[in-house]
Amino acid sequence: MSDKKLWSGRFNEPTDAFVEAFTASVEFDQRLYRYDIQGSIAHATMLAKSGILTAAERDAIIQGLETIQERIEQGEFNWSVALEDVHMNIESALTEAIGDAGKKLHTGRSRNDQVATDVRLYLRDEIEIIRAEILRLQRALLTVAEREAETILPGFTHLQTAQPITFGHHMLAWFEMLERDRERLADCNKRVNVMPLGAAALAGTTYPIDRHYTAELLSFDRPGENSLDSVSDRDFAIEFTAAGALIMMHLSRMSEELIIWSSAQFGFINLSDSFCTGSSIMPQKKNPDVPELVRGKSGRIFGHLMGLLTLMKGQPLAYNKDNQEDKEPLFDTVDNLKGSLKVFADMIPAISCHRENMRQAAMKGFATATDLADYLVRKGNPFRDAHEIVGKAVALCVEKECDLSDLPLEELQSFSCDIQQDVFGVLTLEGSVAARSHIGGTAPEQVRAAIRRAKARLA
Repeated sequence: MSDKKLWSGRFNEPTDAFVEAFTASVEFDQRLYRYDIQGSIAHATMLAKSGILTAAERDAIIQGLETIQERIEQGEFNWSVALEDVHMNIESALTEAIGDAGKKLHTGRSRNDQVATDVRLYLRDEIEIIRAEILRLQRALLTVAEREAETILPGFTHLQTAQPITFGHHMLAWFEMLERDRERLADCNKRVNVMPLGAAALAGTTYPIDRHYTAELLSFDRPGENSLDSVSDRDFAIEFTAAGALIMMHLSRMSEELIIWSSAQFGFINLSDSFCTGSSIMPQKKNPDVPELVRGKSGRIFGHLMGLLTLMKGQPLAYNKDNQEDKEPLFDTVDNLKGSLKVFADMIPAISCHRENMRQAAMKGFATATDLADYLVRKGNPFRDAHEIVGKAVALCVEKECDLSDLPLEELQSFSCDIQQDVFGVLTLEGSVAARSHIGGTAPEQVRAAIRRAKARLA
C-alpha cells in the first residue's frame, strides 16, 4: 500500500516526520474501520443510484472494501501512520486494489462528514451494548432484592442510623438509578442517530446526491439539516459522555456502600473471592478491589466530560483539527463503562448478606424513634410535640445505654400518658418496616410488588 498522501497535490515539500506522527490518528481511530467501510459502501451505493458511479464501479468498490475488511479482521492489513487516519488508509488500499474506481469513492464527501458519520455509527452500536449491560445489572439487582426482601438493616442519612429498611428495598434504589441511566442513553441515541454524510467539507456538494437514501441504507433516522452543523457538531459525544458520567457516579455510590458494608466494622455483606484481592504483606486481608477501582474510574470519566466540553468551547464553525481529540476520551469512556457495568453485573448476584449483623446494627442508633413519634401523632399529638417527647426519651436511652424498646412501659409513660402497651408493636424492627406499606415504601410486601413492576418494565 502506497504511503503517498491523497491530498498531496497542493504541497511542494514532504510533511515533517515528527508532524506526521504528531497529527496522525490511525493508532486509535482504526477501531472505526468497520463503520468507515459500512459508510463507504452506502455512499458508493447512493452514488451509483444517483448516476455518479456506474454499476460496475460500485460493485468493484464494494467488493474491494469487503476484502479490506476481511484483511483487517484477519490481522493482515498494514496500517500506515503516513496515511494519517483510518479513512485514508482504507481508501489508499482500495485504490491500490481496484484502480481508478477507488479514486471515485470520495466523490461528494469529505473526511469531515465521513469521520462524523463513522463516530455516530460506532456510538450507536456501543450505546445498545451498554444499555444491555445496564439491563443485565438491573436483573441481578432484582434477584438480590427478591432474595433479601425481608432482610432488615439500618437505613442511613448523614451515615447515621435513621430508620430500619430492608436490603431488598435498598437494591431497588440502585435499580431505579440505573433505570434512569438506561432511559437517558435511549434518549441520547435520538441525537446520535442523525447522519452527517453528504455535508461534505462544510457546505454540501455540487453532485446530485440523495442523502435520504444514504440515511436509509445506514439506518439513520434522517440526514442532518445543516451542513456546517453536521460536520462540526460533537454535542452527541458530549451528551453520551455526560450520560456515562452519571452512570459512573451511580456505580461509584454503589461501590462506596459495598466497600463500607464489606468492612469488618460493618460486616453486612460478603463479596465473592472472585472479585477481591489480597495483600502482599497482610495475609488476613480481603480487599474489595473491584468496587474500589470502579469508584476510581468515575473520576476518569468525569475528566473526559470536562475535556470534551473544553475541546469544543472555543471552536468556530465548521470542522477544526481539534476534533481529532474527541475520539480517545470517547473510546475510553465506552470501554470503561462496558467494563464497569460488566463486572458489577457479574459481582452483584454473588453477594451474600450477614443478616444477623445487619439486624444488630439496626437495633443501634434508635432506628425506631420516628415510629414512636408517628405512634404519638396517631394518638392525637401534634407532630412537633411528639418529636420533642421522643427526643427526651432518646436522651434517657443514651444515658442508660439502652434502646427505646428496652425502656419499661412506666418509663415511656413518664414522657406521655398516651403511650400504652401497644407501643412495643411499633418499636420492633419488623413492625417499623411493615408499617411503611405504600408504593415506594420499604415494607416487604411493597418490595415484592415493586420487583414485579420492575420486571414488567424490563420485559
